[in-house]
Amino acid sequence: MAQHRRVRVPSLLALSIGAGLVLSGCGDDDSPSDQASAGHGGKPVVVATTVWEGAFAKAAGIDDVKVIVPQSVHHAPDYDPKPSDLAAVGRADFVLYAPFEPYAAKIKEAAGSKAKLVEVGLDNDADKAGAEVARLGKLFGTEAAATRWKASFDTEYGRLRADVKSAWPGGRPPVVVAQVFSTWSAKLAGAEVVGTYGPEAVTAQQLAALSKKKPALVLDNAHMSTGKVLPDSGAKQIEIVNYPDKDLDLLAVYRKAAADVKQAMKG
Repeated sequence: MAQHRRVRVPSLLALSIGAGLVLSGCGDDDSPSDQASAGHGGKPVVVATTVWEGAFAKAAGIDDVKVIVPQSVHHAPDYDPKPSDLAAVGRADFVLYAPFEPYAAKIKEAAGSKAKLVEVGLDNDADKAGAEVARLGKLFGTEAAATRWKASFDTEYGRLRADVKSAWPGGRPPVVVAQVFSTWSAKLAGAEVVGTYGPEAVTAQQLAALSKKKPALVLDNAHMSTGKVLPDSGAKQIEIVNYPDKDLDLLAVYRKAAADVKQAMKG
């Protein structure tokens, strides 16, 4: 899910001079048993660029994840990594990043770290998220914890789907238009998706075509919103949040989406 959250790194090389005195190198071998020695409770040390990657790591079994970009920074390009961020990267066994975050390699280089860079597929689609957590669990050597999370996730996801379904107006799935990075919430709601838009700006022609579909709801992306998408259609717009809070609880993202869609359907 390619949402553009980038960190500026112009001062990283300068910061690394001060941070370098406290950095400790890690081995290149990505074997969990070898890399776990520096972690907590025999687990590897994991640094994530944002709370989203951090939530995936926590779900996979890493209890203490260092996140570089604070959750409070809504626009990540405004954030300059601190020396403490570089120091954390220098001590890491794994640095998690998304493919649309090219700065991750620069941060690792500036920190002098030998950590393994791990690209995370950030997609809250239930099947994809479960598969990614399982992959990370295997990589970290925390398969048992990842399996337990997946079991709790499946149970909660099923409960949320049933709860939203119980609120369908007239017992029929809502007709929705969704931003391309919010379609996972439509799947959660069991909605009928009649059109998508983004991530590019919506053209007048697209707006006209989407309005003709007569959607009841517009599932927008809170992190890339450009305002009211179909202002004259009568459709209710919901801002779907993809990123978890600083507690890195990935399940909370699904609970919020389900609650917001259910509330919108009540009207």
